[in-house]
Order: sequence, then structure tokens, then C-alpha cells
Amino acid sequence: QVQLVESGGGLVQTGGSLRLSCAASESVLSINRMGWYRQAPGKQRELVATITDAGTIHYADSVKGRFTISRDNAKNTVYLQMNSLKPEDTAVYYCNADQLWVVAEPRPKLLFGSWGQGTQVTVSS
Repeated sequence: QVQLVESGGGLVQTGGSLRLSCAASESVLSINRMGWYRQAPGKQRELVATITDAGTIHYADSVKGRFTISRDNAKNTVYLQMNSLKPEDTAVYYCNADQLWVVAEPRPKLLFGSWGQGTQVTVSS
């Protein structure tokens, strides 16, 4: 079973910074694309940023220039550095991993679309 464990959320004032981390369980051999999504109260979940194992990055327009996504392929870990935070960034942030090769018998198995449990980010005005 694949687990994505997030950490780094919390409460910060407007203009502050936070760094989120998301690590995949040891059964994961490799991941094509990792990313962060967020869901604010009463709103749909939306994409924040994604990064492929080749380093191709995509940001939502609302976070460009403020957030930076990165990953450590050897550790199957993705990070989100969030600077210049605004109250509208308040949401539960979810880690996502897509196209994962995981340990299985008799051979590795390809999975699609795994999610972390979410971590709360609250930006006070």
C-alpha cells in the first residue's frame, strides 16, 4: 500500500513563509509526476503546482513567483516552498503522486493517482 506523508503546514501571518514536504513510502520505486493541490472551505480542490521526474514544472497562476516546487527523486519526496503568503492561500494542501512504480510480486506494479492525508495551511491577515 502506498502512503504519502505530508508535513510542514501551520499558521503564519500574511507575508510569511512555510515549507511543505511529502514523502512516499518505501514500497515506492519511482514516481513520474508529483504535485500539490489545495482545497479551501466551500471550494473545489485546485492544482497548486506539479513537477515530473524530468523536472518539468507547472504552477497555478495564483502562486507563480511566490511558490517553488522541488523534488528529490532518490527519496521520492516533493517539497513546496511558499513565500509571500496571503490569506487566500489558506486551505488544506494535499500531496499527489501519479504513475508510481511500487514493489509487488512477481514484478513491480504501476499505480495511478495517490493522495496524501492533507496538511492545513492558515494565513492570518
